[in-house]
Amino acid sequence: MPPTFIFRFASYVLLAVGLAGAVSAHAASAETLPVPHHIAVDSASATSAAIVRTARRYAAFWNTGDEAYAKLALSPAFVDRTLPDGRQQGPGGPLQASKGFRAAVPDLHAEIDELVVAGDRASVHLHFYGHFTGQFQNLKGNGQTVDFQAFDLYRVKGGRIVENWHLEDNLTLLKQLGAIKP
Repeated sequence: MPPTFIFRFASYVLLAVGLAGAVSAHAASAETLPVPHHIAVDSASATSAAIVRTARRYAAFWNTGDEAYAKLALSPAFVDRTLPDGRQQGPGGPLQASKGFRAAVPDLHAEIDELVVAGDRASVHLHFYGHFTGQFQNLKGNGQTVDFQAFDLYRVKGGRIVENWHLEDNLTLLKQLGAIKP
């Protein structure tokens, strides 16, 4: 094998190991950022490391509901490019969505199944799970399991998410909540 291939491969392995184990400066508490089950990056650069950290911070927000993580991850100029009806645009939108969904699923958890970084973009495959014990619109939970997936695409600038495109498996979620009969 050519030496450049070996060096590049070793750089990617070291970056992936370092990125997977990194924690945010915010993690002064015992809490750590979610570690992706699989990670792929296009280059061993400080920019890639910052994008990975940002994606992990945003996943930590969804995993814990701690708004401090969202404030670290989202730019003040954040734009949701797939804004659902009724959700405010900007950083307040995800905060509103998290509060509303946590009222229905207080033990909500989020894991990063896949994280892929290329250029200024991160694609993130998230897995959400918990138990519907609260209230969702006119539905009252009875402890049933909630287990669904989502896909996000972030554009990151200056260590913060400036744009997000997202798609949640709402059909599965609404069936689990009892809003739609299978």
